[in-house]
Amino acid sequence: MALPPKFKAHRLTFDDPSSLSTSALEPKHTIELFLDYVCPFSAKLFNQLYNNVIPKIITPNPSLSSKVQFIIRQQIQPWHPSSTLVHEAALAVLTLTNSSPAKFYQFSSALFSQQKSYFDISLVNEPRNETYRRLAKLASDSVGLDQDQVYNLLAIPSQPGEDGALNAGNAVTNDVKLITKINRLLGVHVTPTVIFNGVVANGISSGWTEEQWKEWLEKNIV
Repeated sequence: MALPPKFKAHRLTFDDPSSLSTSALEPKHTIELFLDYVCPFSAKLFNQLYNNVIPKIITPNPSLSSKVQFIIRQQIQPWHPSSTLVHEAALAVLTLTNSSPAKFYQFSSALFSQQKSYFDISLVNEPRNETYRRLAKLASDSVGLDQDQVYNLLAIPSQPGEDGALNAGNAVTNDVKLITKINRLLGVHVTPTVIFNGVVANGISSGWTEEQWKEWLEKNIV
């Protein structure tokens, strides 16, 4: 499925191996990762790819890097109430970094590294806007954004709107609606889910080692 231009940072290409960038010419193969920032298995999959497979296997190897791209599909899991909050933070970072894939993936890495701080038990007694403040600080610490700018996109007003609205959400609510619509059209439920060239790749596991990824990539990215 196509990627809306405003979410171009979800796409990671390797047309310039020295940097993360967005390419005008799409590679031959696409790996889509449906991930939830508070899903432990999503964290395992992302961390292996981001920390090991991409820098050690794909980026140094032009025969792979020129032919494959990754797309993160932010998959909010509603049975975890905090899932919406952390995904909102990622959308705020996307907005403030002018859709930089490098910074979006860097912040995603920070979210996964700190995901236990946003689990149900961790947040049960914390007001929503206080969670947003912590997420804004994480964005500042991990990708250098202005903490107040991030928080202002996330904060829920304490007073009704001019029209009396009590349920208007925040500045990234419409983006949440859009990513949710996209994923519902594809019918994805479980996280993580990997789609390879438009087909669910059930054989890919969040527990794969570097060697297993290397073997699969060399077999399929041709």
